[in-house]
Amino acid sequence: MAVSLTGTRISAVALPWFVLATTGSATRTGLVAFCEMAPYVLVKALTGPLLDRVGPRRVSWITDAVSAAAAALIPLLHALGVFSFGLLLALVAVIGAVRGPGDLAKHIMVPESADLSRVPLERATGLAGVTERLASTIGPAAGGSLVALLGPLTGVAVNAVCFALGSVVVGLVLPRGMGRSATSQSDTSADPAEPGYWSRFGEGLRFLRGEPLLLTVIVMVGITNLLDAAFMTVLVPVWAKDSGGGPTAIGLTGSAWGIAAVGGSLIAAAVAHRMRRRVVFFAGFLLAGAPRFLVLALGAPMWAVLAVFAVGGFGAGFLNPILGAVSFERVPRRLLGRVNALGDSMAWAGIPVGGLIAGAAVATAGLAPTLLAAGAAYFLTTNLTGLRPEWKEMDRLRGRGTATDPAMPAEPAPPRPLQIPPPHHGTDGRSAARPGRRDPRRRSSDG
Repeated sequence: MAVSLTGTRISAVALPWFVLATTGSATRTGLVAFCEMAPYVLVKALTGPLLDRVGPRRVSWITDAVSAAAAALIPLLHALGVFSFGLLLALVAVIGAVRGPGDLAKHIMVPESADLSRVPLERATGLAGVTERLASTIGPAAGGSLVALLGPLTGVAVNAVCFALGSVVVGLVLPRGMGRSATSQSDTSADPAEPGYWSRFGEGLRFLRGEPLLLTVIVMVGITNLLDAAFMTVLVPVWAKDSGGGPTAIGLTGSAWGIAAVGGSLIAAAVAHRMRRRVVFFAGFLLAGAPRFLVLALGAPMWAVLAVFAVGGFGAGFLNPILGAVSFERVPRRLLGRVNALGDSMAWAGIPVGGLIAGAAVATAGLAPTLLAAGAAYFLTTNLTGLRPEWKEMDRLRGRGTATDPAMPAEPAPPRPLQIPPPHHGTDGRSAARPGRRDPRRRSSDG
């Protein structure tokens, strides 16, 4: 995850700057982001059943290899003098299409890693968040430096190398047997007729429709993702160009955000399993959302911009560990691929149009009014949504690991001798079994 995501973050600085510097068009910059993220979301939504059948490990290394080849073609064809804007859009679309299932494959191996490592799920998702934040710190800093010193296409070439290295790591270094398909991990001898693609797809959709908390999270995160995409792909590059900071300013703000987010993620990995999720979740969004839009709109000096980005990054570091743990607790292991594919795609559905909307808004109204409007929308979304009753469910299943399917036998899990069962608080109407005796109402060891 670290290798692949670092390359992606470098490219996220280099590619928009390449388009903005060569065309001078914020609209074309947004169009490039659209052509990457629209296939990302669509293909990711449709490959969940395939991922459950084939296995996340195989999907991850294959998609990273294809991404590496497509990214390497961009600087190669440009050097040969046969490059065009239309060809750039096509190659970016290929990268987005294969990166969606590749990112999902890595993500759904996190609970399996938690089982093998014998750590609480919040800690595992927290460490995954630290990995992402480290990539978000190193990537923009490296991307800004590469663009300033060697040009934007050097950053794209480095992205290709990172994809290739990530494919090698997943294919050769992970523990043997990890990342197998969901069907190979369960006993299917009783039912030799394996369900078809659309049956598996429909099963994931039905499960997601019956989870009000997950649906509420998806809607809220979908809106904030749209605003984040507009911010990162268009608004920040235009601000950097207009303020004279250039790609260095993009790298500095990304690094300030990323370093603080790493600190927040480390704290979340250490203590999140003891904290009240709902309070921490909305406090993190309050810090990470509207203030960064406001500080850029006001034309604040660089030191103030970096301070606001650092505070926002610290708050953001607590978000993904909580979101990941809630999702893994509520979704049965055999449905992880298809449910997470649908949920992630719905949450990311606004990302492809975020850059297009921002580009059109900047061209029509200017940078400062667009930043103020987007910041206000971010503030209202993250605060009004918190008033809904579904959020009370956020802490109900904590500490129970990955969900099991109530219609099927519980999936076997490795022994966890280092974990202490959570104390019973009497909220679900069950009583704890006496020592030495098995509670007949308790279904399985990992339920």
